[in-house]
Amino acid sequence: MALFTFGINHHTAPLSVREQVAFNAEKIDHALADLIRAKPVREAAILSTCNRTELYCATDAPEAAADWLAEYHSIGRHEIQPYLFTYPDRDAVRHAFRVASGLDSMVIGEAQILGQMKDAVRAAEEAGTLGTTLHKLFQHSFSVAKEVRTTTAIGANTVSMSAAAVHLAERIFERIADQRVLFVGAGEMIELCAAHFCAQNPKQVVVANRTVERGQALAERYGGTAIRLDDIADRLSQFDIVVSCTGSPLPIIGLGMVERAIKLRRHRPMFMIDLAVPRDIEQEAGDLDDVFLYTVDDLAQVVASGIESRKAAVVEAEDIIVARVDNFIQWMQSRDTVPLIRSLRDTAERTRRHEIEHATKMLAKGEDPARVLDQLSQRLMNKFLHAPTQTLNQSSDEERAELNAIAARLFHLHREHE
Repeated sequence: MALFTFGINHHTAPLSVREQVAFNAEKIDHALADLIRAKPVREAAILSTCNRTELYCATDAPEAAADWLAEYHSIGRHEIQPYLFTYPDRDAVRHAFRVASGLDSMVIGEAQILGQMKDAVRAAEEAGTLGTTLHKLFQHSFSVAKEVRTTTAIGANTVSMSAAAVHLAERIFERIADQRVLFVGAGEMIELCAAHFCAQNPKQVVVANRTVERGQALAERYGGTAIRLDDIADRLSQFDIVVSCTGSPLPIIGLGMVERAIKLRRHRPMFMIDLAVPRDIEQEAGDLDDVFLYTVDDLAQVVASGIESRKAAVVEAEDIIVARVDNFIQWMQSRDTVPLIRSLRDTAERTRRHEIEHATKMLAKGEDPARVLDQLSQRLMNKFLHAPTQTLNQSSDEERAELNAIAARLFHLHREHE
């Protein structure tokens, strides 16, 4: 059973494609169960964020698993094939380590992906699809991420998505302090954005969330108020800045809703950031005059400015990952010998039990204990060494040199100097 990682991410696919194969967090367990049941996949975990949908699998049929991804989302395999990547074994391990360390992120060095990967692991554990191989892979990934962050400057001067959103807003409005801000959703990304925007002391802060209590808890931190998602249509025109990131499978803010809001605002500009995948705000709203709509892909140009300062740290981090990949591959290869080692130990155990029984009978007959122990040790030694000795003696000229070297290594032998 081989290890594979496949999927799409911001390197291989635009947002319009990524949103088609995104998984709702609440349905990950169902998806994992469906994958294991429908396809020849022994272990699986799904990492689905605004920038990536990636499947980590232990399977000998990666193509079947990729077919499942398209089938599950009711789209043709040919539609995602140009954007799909597949990494086997060593490449899969390296990719997991790089993702966990923030080296594969749109914002190099960002830490949020590590938490998202841990959430994916917990979901796989709860679904019962995280076996020995993937468990070991992710534990190593978390360890590598910690080493990278503690020994390099990969996280220094990081321009986060939320900071980039504020930077873009400042291009539209001279002072965010004069603006009214609506946050749609109350998840981790919105919390980060709220912290950055509210540091600019906006005139008003409102949080719209499906669960009003959770929205209120976030709003109260910044002296704001909370409303229901259903209230957005009536209140949208009141806000200058709208930041949205929910897990909704369908847009929450439609073109018609934005058109009405702009009319009521008498065409005062509205700045909108849609960080959700699938999108929360209909794409066509960005075509309206006086609407400045940005998605996660649009933020890439802003965050790219911080890459230069982190290049040296990236090189150091890549060196760490190369070494740790080698360690993990050695562990995987060692697992191939587990059946042989188990068989060897079982054979030795049967021999040991047989000789113990023989020695016990000898002692029961009144034999000298010292003599019985001496015989026990000799009989064990002869039986353990009989098969390898016979193989060495019967080997051909071509085999003998190789077998001699293997035997010396297995038994830690050192040839005497002649």
